[in-house]
Amino acid sequence: MKLLSPAISRLARMRLWRIESWMNNPVAAQREVLQDLVTTAQYTQFGHQYKFEKLFNITEFKKTVPVHEYNDIKPYIERMMNGEKNVLWPTPVKWFAKSSGTTSDKSKFIPVSEESLQEGHYKASKDVLTLYYSNFPASDLLTGKGLVIGGSHNVNQLNEEIQFGDLSAVLMQNAPFWSNWIRTPDLSIALMDEWESKIEKLALSTIKENVSSISGVPTWTLVLFRRILEITGKKTISEVWPQLELYLHGGVSFVPYREQFEQIIGKPINYLETYNASEGFFAAQDKPGEDGMLLLADHGIFYEFMPVSEYGNPFPKTIGLDKVEPGKNYAIIITTNGGLWRYLVGDTVQFTSVEPYRLKVSGRIKHFMNAFGEEVIVDNSDKAIALACEQTGAVVNEYTAAPVYFSHSGNGAHEWLIEFEKEPSSLNDFVYELDTALKNLNSDYEAKRHKNIALRLPFVHPVPKGTFHEWLRSRGKLGGQHKVPRLSNDRSYVEEILKFKNTGS
Repeated sequence: MKLLSPAISRLARMRLWRIESWMNNPVAAQREVLQDLVTTAQYTQFGHQYKFEKLFNITEFKKTVPVHEYNDIKPYIERMMNGEKNVLWPTPVKWFAKSSGTTSDKSKFIPVSEESLQEGHYKASKDVLTLYYSNFPASDLLTGKGLVIGGSHNVNQLNEEIQFGDLSAVLMQNAPFWSNWIRTPDLSIALMDEWESKIEKLALSTIKENVSSISGVPTWTLVLFRRILEITGKKTISEVWPQLELYLHGGVSFVPYREQFEQIIGKPINYLETYNASEGFFAAQDKPGEDGMLLLADHGIFYEFMPVSEYGNPFPKTIGLDKVEPGKNYAIIITTNGGLWRYLVGDTVQFTSVEPYRLKVSGRIKHFMNAFGEEVIVDNSDKAIALACEQTGAVVNEYTAAPVYFSHSGNGAHEWLIEFEKEPSSLNDFVYELDTALKNLNSDYEAKRHKNIALRLPFVHPVPKGTFHEWLRSRGKLGGQHKVPRLSNDRSYVEEILKFKNTGS
């Protein structure tokens, strides 16, 4: 272990020139990625259908191949899962990443090819390590172990050749053998599916390890931290793991959680955000402390960006990297070496920089509030919650919000269900600060709030600790990458959670 880690760290540092080559020429890199994808897949059934052999540039590709949502591409995926070859991708696809998300009870199965593993997920992981060492040359990161909290790693055998599980399961099952030497916990614990038992075993099995990095969803990481402190009697996590120096997070905004992490860890560490989904590893923070993640332009994925106003059009307009503008909201569309062709991921992003191309996840296409033209997105709500907490001394675990429609009794409003870890000194003050922050962050919201013409002051309802946790459990979505929907443009989630809170079902 002590001999292996310095060797790996040296290899990581040597990769920097590869990263710099595509960072300096991202548009050209993207053009080559698409050419390789179309050429490789031209003899697949999908390639024959759309005459890939005649597609010689990006314009022809976009004119010929339609934008797909999951239900559009699902019939192809089902054929692949039934063992049919050469459907969306020419090489055998033996793994599928199961992803249910928060917008539907139906599972999605994303094809994971050997190419998407090696040239996508694993290559990106190596590049994240390289970028980290370029920022912190004296780091001892790999002299300790990386604690991977991950998802619920249940692996299912579909038939003799094909298996599926969540992304964490797929990545762990296919990782090189030596990765087990620098990772904790043991695979038998990492593969556990029942989250409450898993947290207990995670805590007991990792307390005595030399943990130097942690990766996982913030909510479950905090649950693990609190259990570890209960078991050890320590006051901070840094007393348990003194060598801890890095937390890798993604999937949800870290803004509402950062203060809790800093307090419970008890010493300054580095925080890096990654954008790693079942469909691919898209971006990673290359400069700690800066807003935005570096788009990975040479990792087997071709990107298009659709203005959100185009959503729902049968032939939506999309733009490439050379046309994107900072601060604008785009839906991300991908073409991948796993066989996804012009696939609408469902996330919305905003670019924070174009030299190099850095972006942040601003929300989901279906997760926003715009019942009154206010266009509030998750990026707004996360920041507003954090600012309201800062002003009132509150700490928020989870929240969701939805519109209250116009009625004979008054104008519209937003209704927030908030689970506080620490309640504000005054709920009225918290509501005022939340509303003020949203006005400062979003001019459309501010306009609709002017003199209460369209929107009244928000309604905030505190819910007991554990409400969201138990609600997710009741829906079979407890643990892993399942997330509480932050915003919705209808009242279905809010009504469901309120009913659950009042009746327990």
